[in-house]
Amino acid sequence: MRLLTFLLFLFIGFSATAQHDPSDQMDSPNWDIIGGVKIKTVKPTETYAIYNAGIQKYESKPFELSGYIVPIKDGMKQTKFMLSTLPINQCFYCGKNGIPIMVLVEMAEPIKFTYQPITVKGVLKLNKGNAMNTPPIELITAKLL
Repeated sequence: MRLLTFLLFLFIGFSATAQHDPSDQMDSPNWDIIGGVKIKTVKPTETYAIYNAGIQKYESKPFELSGYIVPIKDGMKQTKFMLSTLPINQCFYCGKNGIPIMVLVEMAEPIKFTYQPITVKGVLKLNKGNAMNTPPIELITAKLL
């Protein structure tokens, strides 16, 4: 899980340019804010997010994102998942695109898994610890809009 978390956030500031339908790409001012976060590698087992003022002003406040569910556990009902700018069935690792921007979402109530884009609103949490252990950006107590 630690390696997966690291891989998911290692390229948080990179945009995805894989072979996909451009209309599937989620693009919004809020995703641009998330995309401004940089990752600093201290050593191979230690990385930290560098949060700019643009995202810090939203910390601990309601924040809305539209995106695609990327499950981290099996099941049709999801309470904790990654939210991505690209659908799960797109080629995340093709070419030189890296990993698409993602945030961890913790729902207040379970929602049904879907391949369609969803919109959620929750409290933005910026984690200051090692990104190898804890995702840098979370939406907590989120609700489906």
